[in-house]
Amino acid sequence: MRNHAFAVWVHEQDLRAALGHPGNLDSPGAHIARDVLLDALPAVVAEKADAPRSSAIVFDVHGPIEFLRTIRVDIQGRGTLETAPALGPAASFSLDWETYVRLACGRVTPAAVADRVKAEGEPELTAAILRNFAVTR
Repeated sequence: MRNHAFAVWVHEQDLRAALGHPGNLDSPGAHIARDVLLDALPAVVAEKADAPRSSAIVFDVHGPIEFLRTIRVDIQGRGTLETAPALGPAASFSLDWETYVRLACGRVTPAAVADRVKAEGEPELTAAILRNFAVTR
């Protein structure tokens, strides 16, 4: 049921964007979407973007739904999601909730929202993470 609620909320956001009526970004469905997208983030960072082993990547998301999460990549190359911020991360991203959703759901390219995403760290790593950010289409 969680995946269905996620899909319904994401498609609602697609319709709202197409009609020029943004909203409902902090609804119960949005919280479900946050959890689904966060569950996918370790694979994005550790597997798809091949972040360095023994590194940390920080995501600072603001707006109607705010969160600060760290993906730690262990020595075996596995990623885990943590709520504790990392000191001296290999990369960090700061962006608003709506942009996070649109990137993670494959609705926009990183280039299309470059002005809304602040990425710090090694440029090849940040580019690889953003290039692989979409977990659904």
